[in-house]
Amino acid sequence: MESTGTNSPAPDLDLDLVTVPTRQGLEAVDIIRRAASQAGGVGPVLHDGSGDTLGFLVPSGTADAWDLPGSACTQTNGRGMRFGDDVASPAAGATGWLLPPEAVGPVTDPDVLRAALGEAARLIEAADNCR
Repeated sequence: MESTGTNSPAPDLDLDLVTVPTRQGLEAVDIIRRAASQAGGVGPVLHDGSGDTLGFLVPSGTADAWDLPGSACTQTNGRGMRFGDDVASPAAGATGWLLPPEAVGPVTDPDVLRAALGEAARLIEAADNCR
């Protein structure tokens, strides 16, 4: 999917959400940040209250073709997505922002995310096999 450059989160914007296990997601965030020259870098990232998963905001329509094993992509249709200064910080233990929209800008490019998640999975597998 191509990045249009107009994929900044805004109120009432339909977005999709790619969820992955936290360990793989944190590795992917690091990979994308290190490769800052890639299309737009990492966008807003949610964490769940239990610490089990991270969610990357991606452009609407990504869920239609997402098929990366170990992850899921959900159409949000704008449900529960609020942005801006009037959004209260989440309570302790609640779902909240790892990287809030105002700190990182546009949503994550799905192609960049797919590549980073693949690399993260390989790094994790290699590290686990060294034990």
